Amino acid sequence: MRQEIKDKKTETTEPEPEEPQNPLTKKFTEAEWEALKELRTKLPYIFETSFPEKENKLSPIILWGVPIDPSNPVGDARVSVVLVKFLRARELNVENATNMMISTLKWREEFKTDEVVTEEFPQDLFGSVGHVFGKDKDGRPVTYNIYGGDKDIAAVFADVPKFIRWRVQLMERGITLIDFTNVDSMVQVHDYEGVGLRSRDANSKAAASQASKIFQDYYPEFLSKKFFINVPTFMTWIFWLFKPLISANTLAKMNVVGSGTATISEALLPVVDARELPKRYGGEAEAF
Repeated sequence: MRQEIKDKKTETTEPEPEEPQNPLTKKFTEAEWEALKELRTKLPYIFETSFPEKENKLSPIILWGVPIDPSNPVGDARVSVVLVKFLRARELNVENATNMMISTLKWREEFKTDEVVTEEFPQDLFGSVGHVFGKDKDGRPVTYNIYGGDKDIAAVFADVPKFIRWRVQLMERGITLIDFTNVDSMVQVHDYEGVGLRSRDANSKAAASQASKIFQDYYPEFLSKKFFINVPTFMTWIFWLFKPLISANTLAKMNVVGSGTATISEALLPVVDARELPKRYGGEAEAF
């Protein structure tokens, strides 16, 4: 009789839905899978807390081009990739990742990131300061920030809120080239050629501080590598001064490179193919 009851239970037990996979999810560790499954259960709470003004707080949203439905977070492997980014940014602590995701969704709602993506900015002011161009050898987009040369840097940073909105737009433009299937991060190159002590006014410092906080708090694990090139000596010292405050994980992604095409290309070409690298940095590409 007991055996018969056991068999009936076995017959009525539904198998767990098959986990959708892509090349990125196949690299998840067991600890990441465990944390991910727990974070999925928090999604209704995350949505309800993030969107208190919405009539239907649990309606699906699109985050970085990926539809996320709190009632069905298992249907798309890309959702798993996005959620794991929050977990990795908080060392797989589910509670901290939950809070980070809530903060991110609230900020995006308040900042109106959907609008900033299509916002128009003065090309004479920002057109030559930032570029999304080419990909690295693994298919990650490369973003270039150029703060030196003959640009009127004081004018670029004169309106800090406007600069921040433009800088967020540049970040979002790079993310549109990330598929969350094969790649989930980007490469950044910051060019400081011609930047001097006088360039570091109050506005530029405030803009740098605000931008750094935004990307640290609301864009989890989007940085694969960051190169600081044509760095003047005084900025090298600033970098080393702040080194103890930077996490080991972030520090491993950062490279401070000297000046000159040969020096820069030696650092960039192992990461970016010559055909994708602008000529000004020792590559073959006709770029900005």
